[in-house]
Amino acid sequence: MSRQILVTHALPYANGPLHFGHIIEAVQTDVWVRFQKLRGHHCLFVCAEDTHGTPIMIRAQQEGITPEQLIAASATDHARDYEGFMIGYDHFHSTHSAENREHTYALYTTLRDKGHITRRSVRQAYDEQAGMFLPDRYVRGNCPRCDAADQYGDSCEVCGATYSPADLKNAVSTVTGTTPVLRDSDHLFFKLGDFETMLRQWLTDSHLQESVQAKLAEWFEAGLKDWDISRDSPYFGFEVPDAPGKYFYVWFDAPIGYIGAFAALCAKRGLDFDHWWKSETATELHHFIGKDISYFHTLFWPAVLHGGGLRRPTAVHVHGFLTVDGAKMSKSRGTFITASRYLQLLPGEPLRYYFAAKLTGGIEDIDLSLDDFTARVNSDIVGKLVNIASRCAPFIERAGGHLADTLPDSALYTRFIEGREHLASLYEARDTAALVREVMHLADLANQYVDQQKPWIMAKDPARSDEARAVATQAINLFRVLLVYLSPILPRITQTAAGWLGEDAFASWDSVETPLTSRAIGKYPQLATRLDPALVKQLVVSPATPAAPPAPAKATVKAAATPAVGTPPATKAAPVAATHQEPAMITIDDFAKLDLRAARVLECSRVEGSDKLLCFKLDLGDHQRQVFSGIAASYAPEQLIGRFVVMVANLAPRKMRFGISEGMVLCASGKAEGGPDTVFLLSADSGVQPGMKIS
Repeated sequence: MSRQILVTHALPYANGPLHFGHIIEAVQTDVWVRFQKLRGHHCLFVCAEDTHGTPIMIRAQQEGITPEQLIAASATDHARDYEGFMIGYDHFHSTHSAENREHTYALYTTLRDKGHITRRSVRQAYDEQAGMFLPDRYVRGNCPRCDAADQYGDSCEVCGATYSPADLKNAVSTVTGTTPVLRDSDHLFFKLGDFETMLRQWLTDSHLQESVQAKLAEWFEAGLKDWDISRDSPYFGFEVPDAPGKYFYVWFDAPIGYIGAFAALCAKRGLDFDHWWKSETATELHHFIGKDISYFHTLFWPAVLHGGGLRRPTAVHVHGFLTVDGAKMSKSRGTFITASRYLQLLPGEPLRYYFAAKLTGGIEDIDLSLDDFTARVNSDIVGKLVNIASRCAPFIERAGGHLADTLPDSALYTRFIEGREHLASLYEARDTAALVREVMHLADLANQYVDQQKPWIMAKDPARSDEARAVATQAINLFRVLLVYLSPILPRITQTAAGWLGEDAFASWDSVETPLTSRAIGKYPQLATRLDPALVKQLVVSPATPAAPPAPAKATVKAAATPAVGTPPATKAAPVAATHQEPAMITIDDFAKLDLRAARVLECSRVEGSDKLLCFKLDLGDHQRQVFSGIAASYAPEQLIGRFVVMVANLAPRKMRFGISEGMVLCASGKAEGGPDTVFLLSADSGVQPGMKIS
């Protein structure tokens, strides 16, 4: 039965660029939405720029532009970055819109008329020079408890104390640097306590994580307090209709931006607004948010909706914070990574995959390890998933581009598709980490099937060419099943593969019931390339900090392969006197950066057009790689097949005239007295397995 689902994630604030914290939430939401659409449900995804508040007003003043100009520029930047990560909104709007104003006024008026709004005087910090009341975060001073300097006006980052700006010692305004005074002002309050009974019941019925419910129980125990929903002029936002000089607090009208964005979508597509926002049984409403704003979305927001005569959320899905290499994102350490910075260096899809592989559906913090990011993407996407298709596509092309009429191992295909309902349940629960693990296990089975069948050997015998095509057809079908399962995570690879195998191959979750046979397919396209570790490392290097030039070093072990992608050509040195020079020294830490692995030679051949190069296909256990090595003068290809060699597995790939070299094999050189130079491959033949780490 088809469901009707409306989905949002937290609104990005227009006062700054998108960073990785925004992107992980957007990716989690987008993956869930794409899965629901793949299952055939009517799922709509809306969001908006969060545009109001004092920070927007002050920044616009500092830049000499209007707030409207500031938020327009921010919207352009945010839209570009979200598109770079393939976030597929049905509509993206702004809280500074006619639709949001209309629904903000309507909800406020209804709440006021029902007696849920009250007025009372509050004492606040006031900047006399700027002529404005100051938000708590615009007052800084010494903590009243521990005397730590330069603390915010609402809490101390040193001892954790909470207080009001009036309690600060040596308080100053961050706007003008002057000492604020205290003034009284009338404010509007939403009476949250009116909804305690309703909220307790809603929290029982809604789909909230247990840890979130436990935190809400603490807030109930402390008592639900009235919520200040107004701010004094000057303020960038919507003026309260019955209170001149008062403006709605940004946290009141920002969530209403979900409604405003959907209203704009209704106007664009002719949707029935009341059908989606008045009934809790006909449709579903899902919010994806970080745990820092769960208080607003699980207490104030459902209370405002209910009091205003609208439906409450079906579920609020809360995720944890993002850390980078085990620590909080930090500008000083260079780990506060913006979306635009990332997209200048790398494609968006690998990060989508990595985030999906880490998200469990819980509220635990998620760590982005840059080394693990590189290794996992290269291993899983390139070495496992895409490897299945790339190594088998040539056998179909040699057969005229037609898949075989039947699958040689239908039982294996059945094994791949029979667990899809379980995988669907993992998507539904947002446990994409578990889903990725299970899909990658299937990818290992698919690669094992190809290794066992060895279609490259079959293809050498004209009498067995049909067998090679049948094995390749089986493998490509297994790849197609895996990519259907991962298509919500990898939309761009899926789109490219659809151009190869046909749009119908990825049309729905259940399309895998029928394998692809007896059909013509296109020429295999490149679906993915390995991440360059050097580019990944640049994510945490300040663009203003020039990289130090590499020191020259003379190695005693030769790299029988090609340098990394992006390595600059060596500069020609000026002639110098022939003097003895000590080799440049490296430390054990430098050597430890090499990831040395045992690799088994599956195939080896001479490279047409080169007298020096051999082309290796190497088995590293969980995936295979192609490596070019300049040792043709010392070894015949047939000598090397089946042998174990030592390779540098973490060297960035390099595109050559003959293809891409994905690492290097190691050798040593030497010569007998008076004899020619000789190259010796370093061996790894004593009890090793493909992929074994060598230290």
